[in-house]
Amino acid sequence: MKQLEGKIALITGASRGIGRAIARRFAEEGAHVAFTYLSSEAKAKELEEELKALGSCAKAYRSDASSFEQANELAEAVLKDYERIDVLVNNAGITRDNLLLRMNEEQWDQVIGTNLKSIFNLTKSVMRPMLKKRQGSIINITSIVGITGNAGQSNYAASKAGVIGFTKSIAQEIGSRNIRCNAIAPGFIETEMTKDLGEDVKKAFSDNIPLKRPGQVNDVADTVVFFASDKSTYITGQTLSVCGGMNK
Repeated sequence: MKQLEGKIALITGASRGIGRAIARRFAEEGAHVAFTYLSSEAKAKELEEELKALGSCAKAYRSDASSFEQANELAEAVLKDYERIDVLVNNAGITRDNLLLRMNEEQWDQVIGTNLKSIFNLTKSVMRPMLKKRQGSIINITSIVGITGNAGQSNYAASKAGVIGFTKSIAQEIGSRNIRCNAIAPGFIETEMTKDLGEDVKKAFSDNIPLKRPGQVNDVADTVVFFASDKSTYITGQTLSVCGGMNK
């Protein structure tokens, strides 16, 4: 039997990169996938067809995760289409890297809004229906940078550290209703964004990883599947680093 057979999952920011890999792995494991995109409509529609070909009742929704109003509208739309939400994967995220001395207020606010406020928005929007069903798994994608920090990424590190604190708190609030909340902290993962980095930069990153290689998107996706599945029913409030040993 597939690990997520029949589960209804909502994944934010799934039109590319890690989010896309998560959506595909969920479909392969039998889940029906609702996912969001913000600007890449063509990629979203392409993914929707991919997931349907795998047997998933997949649907793409255009939604800005940083908007509380849009998050509520999204949850209502998904519940109308699927009747319930078993798994929420808060994956939407951006970077606006700069040294703090040069960082402007907009760069700070954009990152905090998309990476941290969105977690509040979506979690709050799906919490009530999950509480009624007395079941659910909420999985937040944080980052190894939220644990270690990184020069030039104070906004990103702060947002991702906030996700970890949020995860631990929500796990305590809703655990008695059989709803779990965990976080995954990816390290240096090869995505569309990192492909643009020079080979010397990639090598420098790899040299600092004990496993001596960058991670792949499916390394993260497989971990998300575990937290979404019934194989992790006694795990909540945890942050699991998928980083090749960078968190040392």
